[in-house]
Amino acid sequence: MKVRLAPHAFPKDFRLQRRAQFQRVYDEGQRRSTSICTIFFKANGLPQTRLGITAPVRLGRAVVRNRMKRRLREIFRRHRASIPGGWDIVLNPRVGVAKATFLTVERELLRLFPQAPPPTSATSSPSR
Repeated sequence: MKVRLAPHAFPKDFRLQRRAQFQRVYDEGQRRSTSICTIFFKANGLPQTRLGITAPVRLGRAVVRNRMKRRLREIFRRHRASIPGGWDIVLNPRVGVAKATFLTVERELLRLFPQAPPPTSATSSPSR
């Protein structure tokens, strides 16, 4: 039974959780970068876009890494309605995320997110 959640919620259906999911995006997806973050994205064939975040130890202590991940998740959560569905997205933050203001990170990240639905969903619809 699926429960409808508020548009601002961030349930597990919107998260990448398994290593294989992350690896598929890295191996088969596209890549974009800025000074604060690298984003990998790949079409997933689902109606929703899912997010995964990696934060290696080299970025700082656990407190710093967790703060980075919370900020990135919050940006995704706030703008989830404007991001087209059907993507798996993996974010790899850089040290700059910890030092930049929230608005700066938000502006840079929104430039990186895919702006159009995946091409596979557009090509598969007419053939039905």
